[in-house]
Amino acid sequence: MSQEKKLWIGLLLVAIFSFGVLGYYGYEIYQQSPPIPEKIISENKEVIFTDQEIKDGQNVWQSMGGQEVGTIWGHGAYVAPDWTADWLHREAVFILNLYAQKDFKKDFSALDKEKQAALKIRLQADLRTNRYDENTKTITISENRVLAIQYLSHYYEGLFTNSPEFDKLRNDYAIPKNAIKDADRMHKMNAFFFWATWATVTERPNSDISYTHNWPADELVGNKATTDLMAWSGVSIITLILCIGLLVFYHAKSGEGESLPIPTSDPLLKQGMTPSMYLVKKYFWVVSLLMILQVLLGIVTAHYGVEGNGLYGIPIDKFLPYAVTRTWHTQLAILWIATAWLATGLYIAPAVSGKDPKFQCFGVNFLFIALLIIVVGSMIGQWFGVMQKLNLVQNFWLGHQGYEYVDLGRFWQIFLLVGLFLWLALMVRPLLPILKRKTEEKNLIILFLISCSAIALFYSAGLMWGRQTNLAIAEYWRWWVVHLWVEGFFEVFATVVIAFLFVRLGLLKTKTATLNVLFSTIVFLSGGILGTFHHLYFSGTPSAVMALGATFSALEVVPLTLIGYEAYHNYKLSKATAWVDDYKWPIYFMLAVSFWNFLGAGIFGFIINPPIALYYVQGLNTTPLHGHTALFGVYGMLGIGLMLFVLRSLYRNTLWNNKLIKTTFWSLNIGLFLMATMSLLPIGIWQAIESIEKGMWYARSAELMQDPTMITLKWLRTFGDVLFAIGIVSFAWFVFDLTLKNKNK
Repeated sequence: MSQEKKLWIGLLLVAIFSFGVLGYYGYEIYQQSPPIPEKIISENKEVIFTDQEIKDGQNVWQSMGGQEVGTIWGHGAYVAPDWTADWLHREAVFILNLYAQKDFKKDFSALDKEKQAALKIRLQADLRTNRYDENTKTITISENRVLAIQYLSHYYEGLFTNSPEFDKLRNDYAIPKNAIKDADRMHKMNAFFFWATWATVTERPNSDISYTHNWPADELVGNKATTDLMAWSGVSIITLILCIGLLVFYHAKSGEGESLPIPTSDPLLKQGMTPSMYLVKKYFWVVSLLMILQVLLGIVTAHYGVEGNGLYGIPIDKFLPYAVTRTWHTQLAILWIATAWLATGLYIAPAVSGKDPKFQCFGVNFLFIALLIIVVGSMIGQWFGVMQKLNLVQNFWLGHQGYEYVDLGRFWQIFLLVGLFLWLALMVRPLLPILKRKTEEKNLIILFLISCSAIALFYSAGLMWGRQTNLAIAEYWRWWVVHLWVEGFFEVFATVVIAFLFVRLGLLKTKTATLNVLFSTIVFLSGGILGTFHHLYFSGTPSAVMALGATFSALEVVPLTLIGYEAYHNYKLSKATAWVDDYKWPIYFMLAVSFWNFLGAGIFGFIINPPIALYYVQGLNTTPLHGHTALFGVYGMLGIGLMLFVLRSLYRNTLWNNKLIKTTFWSLNIGLFLMATMSLLPIGIWQAIESIEKGMWYARSAELMQDPTMITLKWLRTFGDVLFAIGIVSFAWFVFDLTLKNKNK
């Protein structure tokens, strides 16, 4: 059996096993997610909340921005608190003071440690005991919790409406006045906040661990790190070390492979150009404009962290609140990166066959218009949603779904999915004749088409939750999109495309490229598919999810240990011969991808991957540290690199403005590094220390986040942000200068 066939079998087995396990535990999440009761009642049988109020409250929370305004269970934005950690701690303090006043006529904080300990045991017995009745579908709560709900409902109503006493706190949290404009909506959102918080402290049936695995950490209520957290963290580290050793051994044993004589001239000069290949220029124009818009929104969003009600004294929160700017900032990142990659695919597919199928140009233009409509339409809908101008049903379909990275309304999701399948058709049609010829490139093309199909297919996971689906279940499917779609199959697509480009340049043998891509895909998907679970440790999932997530997410880091070899290999290719120097900057961006893969995805990713680490840092600035350096550092840099490969091929005999592209390269990389190390990293470390010592509630509190030193650290981000913005503008300038000066080519 050939090595190639063995690798194909290995890939198939990995996919079947991994998706089988992912599906099985998805079923378990459906069965064991925190129950939404038909009623929450007091001991006197008074109805406090109903199931419909909880479900509607989830929709109200989504309509105001959802995960773009603070977090729930640690997922979302970072200026406002985690509402479950905030509610839990405030509820605990309120009830402890009730106990203390009743028993000792003092506040809890004035008692000695022995008396405090006794009251905390009483509190934990009340809060942690699971009083959900499976037969009546009700949760019974104590009278003290009823009083706490009344107090906290009044507190949050004042915060989210327009109570003057909350003006400073709203400013600290970047929440505009009347974020919720309706008293009935506010009551329902409080119902959702209580239910989500109830799940964080209430122990699962026949267990001493809460539905969210004791997250968030809070000593008052007995939420502390469990034995499972520590044990599986150890397993993840051992797995990482073991598999790194195995991979290094395999790499050393396999050697560097066959050398290939470098062509004397650029092979792409002999490649024919089709009409549809020239049409991708307009995609690059849009990508450039979206990049500039995304950076501007990022600057405004970051500024909200130090001035929560405006921009240098201008009260822009009245018409452009933080929830909107952050939504657009994160969504545009996905959209422009995806557009750059999709455009690269549209260029490569007809380049292989050398001719366009019928209506290929029409399809490319139609898809371009559809993408513009999706971008503009979804952004408008999200603004209307956050500004509370839509009812809950309209908001779900056309407005803001409230889930980070999949905020766009369901109609726009479906529209985008249709667009992805149209793109897939545009990929398949030019390549079918090549497959029938059974050329040497056949297996590489099959891999390319598999990755294209996965990109289209796996985005459909975003349609698997409904308007009022249990949050634990919605989170499971959301991470299918964010992890499997964005971090998974786009990665496979990128691996294939890069290999294919080097094959076309004559720098890599087709067979070698195919074997490398197959092996890389197996290694990546071995950890990547089940590694999805590391996002779900504390999202109301069974304990087995933690075991699997901890073990397999460690494998995601394993291939990054050889990233130096990949970078050195690409660097050698850039020096191979004189004509390859024309591809210097595309290859340099591939070097940048390798660097950020190691630092952003590898180091900054693994420091938040083990369960015990994530228990204390989920929802802190260690997450955007990883997010910025991995999303832009890896996928963004790769998108730019792919665009430059295409532009180099489109304008083969045109001299580039190397000063401009050099400015782009170094400004983006140095700016991103400064942003990460001068601001996000020290803020994240400080928050992590406070989270370990005092609890998640304090690590996200206004008291800490508005500390003068913390504000200084936020301002230090300016240096990196400005340099980064220069890189984005210079890249857009480069694209427009190159394409418009050569518009007849």
